[in-house]
Amino acid sequence: MNSLLLWREKALEMIRDLGLLGLRLWVAQEFIMAGYIKLSGGVHAPDWFAQLDFPAVVRWLPVDANWVVAGVGELVFGSAMILGLFSRFAAMGLLFITYVAVYTVHFDLGWAGWNQIETDAGQGFKVPLMLAIMLFAVLTQGAGKYALDAWLCRANRSALQPVTT
Repeated sequence: MNSLLLWREKALEMIRDLGLLGLRLWVAQEFIMAGYIKLSGGVHAPDWFAQLDFPAVVRWLPVDANWVVAGVGELVFGSAMILGLFSRFAAMGLLFITYVAVYTVHFDLGWAGWNQIETDAGQGFKVPLMLAIMLFAVLTQGAGKYALDAWLCRANRSALQPVTT
């Protein structure tokens, strides 16, 4: 019976962080695509973006700079999430970008989501809220063991071990 419990525990340990890996990959590809779409159109913000009412924190940036910073942030933080590198910091950055997006664009459009995602009706805050919850999981739980963060932590730990002879 003990060997069965031990086998079960080893199996659970092997798959425990797959959920965090899945969350990271899903969130990352969403933000990387959003950043790519923003920046592929150039460094000038579209007219609809220039008309938005931004929160006080980013209102002082010129509109074109805001557009570029958002796009670069989505690409950089999204790439960090895929790699699992500085994941908690990347999650905080993407949560801030999501907050700004919901504040400026999505909240006034109501609770609309997946079934209308490719239409104007699908621009509500349901999908950004789901992404924010996924980011919050990474922020609170870390990237998991399938991440460069975990590898760096193990490498630092072994480097700090005293050498005994």
